Amino acid sequence: MQGRIHSLESFGTVDGPGVRFVVFVQGCPMRCAYCHNPDTWEMNGGTLMEPSYIIEQYERNISFYKGGGITVTGGEPLMQVDFLIDLFTLAKQKNIHTCIDTSGIAYKPNGNPEWLAKLDKLMTLTDLVMLDIKHIDPEKHKELTSQPNDGILAFAAYLNEKNVDMWIRHVVVPGITDDDKYLFDLGYFIGQFKNLKALDALPYHTMGESKYAKLGMEYKLKGVPAMDKSKLIEKKEVILDGIRKRRAELAQ
Repeated sequence: MQGRIHSLESFGTVDGPGVRFVVFVQGCPMRCAYCHNPDTWEMNGGTLMEPSYIIEQYERNISFYKGGGITVTGGEPLMQVDFLIDLFTLAKQKNIHTCIDTSGIAYKPNGNPEWLAKLDKLMTLTDLVMLDIKHIDPEKHKELTSQPNDGILAFAAYLNEKNVDMWIRHVVVPGITDDDKYLFDLGYFIGQFKNLKALDALPYHTMGESKYAKLGMEYKLKGVPAMDKSKLIEKKEVILDGIRKRRAELAQ
């Protein structure tokens, strides 16, 4: 099964453990206000690539990927489950660590049984899922992304059920996602999961603004300042407080 690919990156260092070969897929139903890859939204764009071709590209620099592997990001990888199954099947045959960086938006607990069965198979081939939770509050999530978050939160529970290692990523945006109540609530929610292996609190930046201008697109967060990295540690601590509280309650 060919995949619609936006681009390939040979040496990714922020897309999972170690140095990674990063596959950016094309197509995403989310419309995150701070997305810095709006050129990946179009579902029918990109370049068609065979999974075998991507593995060949990985193997060109295989010596650099010790402790790393392949990460598929986007766009939204779970919009192309058949392609991921084929790609990760080849990867596991060669003992390559596999990671999916996803928003989880494609997951519907009571959705298409055939798709859910494919997802089950994909999870047996996946070593790590990096799940981007954009906002814990349902209404705020819709405002920020144009999509609901119920399926995304259910996907986190699904990963826990399937015992797939999970890293949570959360972009801290001044005035939008930096409220301590929401940060604590996020921590309290993810604190229930035994498969939670890491938390990345990422600072919002304005580097995507120029890309929107070049594409002739409106940048919805124009005027919102970049997140002060010195305050990011405090904000991450609030999330961790929520995690600790949930885990303490569960331990009683």
